[in-house]
Amino acid sequence: MATDTPHSMMDVDERERRLLAPYAMHSSDSMGRFCPESEHPYRGPFQRDRDRILHSSAYRRLSGKMQVFTGEMGDYHRTRLTHTQEVATIARTLGRALMLNEDLIEALALMHDLGHPPYGHAGEDALNECLADEGGFSHNQFGLTIVQEIEIRYHEYPGLNLTREVLAGQMSRVDKQVKGKRPLLEVQLVDAADSTTYDAHDTDDAVKLGLVSLDEMSHLGLVQEALAYVQKRYSGLNGELLRKAVVHRLVNHQVTCLLKHTSQQLKERAFENTQQVIDSDFLIGPPPELAEQKKELESFLYAKVYRHPDLIKVREAAQARLKEMFCEYSENRSCFPEKYLPRCEKVGVRRMAVEYIAGMTDHFCEETYRRMFSSS
Repeated sequence: MATDTPHSMMDVDERERRLLAPYAMHSSDSMGRFCPESEHPYRGPFQRDRDRILHSSAYRRLSGKMQVFTGEMGDYHRTRLTHTQEVATIARTLGRALMLNEDLIEALALMHDLGHPPYGHAGEDALNECLADEGGFSHNQFGLTIVQEIEIRYHEYPGLNLTREVLAGQMSRVDKQVKGKRPLLEVQLVDAADSTTYDAHDTDDAVKLGLVSLDEMSHLGLVQEALAYVQKRYSGLNGELLRKAVVHRLVNHQVTCLLKHTSQQLKERAFENTQQVIDSDFLIGPPPELAEQKKELESFLYAKVYRHPDLIKVREAAQARLKEMFCEYSENRSCFPEKYLPRCEKVGVRRMAVEYIAGMTDHFCEETYRRMFSSS
């Protein structure tokens, strides 16, 4: 069929038939969008989702939101944006090797932290306390709210009008304890890539910032393996080069083990379509030995890094500021910019207060706090 464009959806479908496994999510099998749209002449539905997320204001604001460490500790460490990009890169690498849908994977990865408030999980905990009697606050749920209601880019429909598959993938992150059908493999893969990313890169940032040393971590299985691998291949490495080599190995080792383990499992399961995946008990994850090593590393990071006195002090001060701001917004809706007042009428002033604060970058939050309480 002739077209007046260089490609067509027929090209997308044909490419996916050639490259994707039968258990992957094919664009032609998408359930579409809640507000129907005509197909794009040369971009598949998940590629369009990825682009819409990438161009959203909420995505750009991730560059100003902390991952674990604050700007007061330097400018080397990850932000939510760089973390998101690293998750997307690792997820796409795994997805390509497993013959899954890379466009869907990238859309899911770019969206996965879209709802994070300022100050990371400390900020989320504070805002959750503010709404403890009204359903609480979840950054995963707020990510859905952003793309479905708040982020307006088109006059034809609310939100970004993403595909049902991307929305369902994010919904599965809201409450992972809910029993029922499994998410698509692409959704599972992004979760696995997220875990791989923060285990390695939180280690990198913590060592770079001097909160812990590689010597202090050398008893941990994953770090021990990485150190042995690096020292066997390179002599005389120390300081920064050693840290970088170890972190590279932490990423590569996890990705390789996860890929080999998952490939073997998928071969044994021999899924013929996505429905068989959804109806199964299959879940992408590391092999047992690696899972234990990751658990050991994460326990160490929680005790020695995330609960480090320097971080606790900053987090407690940040949480106190967020709670003060919440009270002020809740008691005086005139503090909101006028364009947010319709949303305030829809969800209530307290929920609007949390949503407005959650959308702020760390810096804007600090500046807003100073303006609100300058007299005190």
